[in-house]
Amino acid sequence: MKHGIGSEDTEAPELAIPIRKVCFIIAKAYEFDVKVAVTEPDAGSNPADDNEIAVLQDHDDDPVREELGSLISELSIDEQIDLVALMWLGRDDGQAVDWEEVREQATYAHNKHTAGYLCGNPLLGDHLAAGLDALGLSCSD
Repeated sequence: MKHGIGSEDTEAPELAIPIRKVCFIIAKAYEFDVKVAVTEPDAGSNPADDNEIAVLQDHDDDPVREELGSLISELSIDEQIDLVALMWLGRDDGQAVDWEEVREQATYAHNKHTAGYLCGNPLLGDHLAAGLDALGLSCSD
């Protein structure tokens, strides 16, 4: 895949994480991003009577957040590094020529809190998608 940068074409870098995994994480991040703050922590009413509105609230034990965190934690270290680098690239409007530098910074910053760090970004899905786009890649590939 080629991505135009200025007057030169550059090949997209080989990612350690498959694009399909990134796209699945983007989809899960979007599911989590639509959550809103809990307005009544202990309503005491029947969820069916409340039109199941609690499913759209961001509870500490939210199953979507837990699933997203588990997905990221189960990735290899190289895949986690690529995911962080993609998010940083997308967040900062980077370009493909910046990839090696951004990935090197993500390698240096990697630790056991990567899943929590990524899940704590309210625009994770958007940033990952923008990171893929910066490399000339997308979930429709």
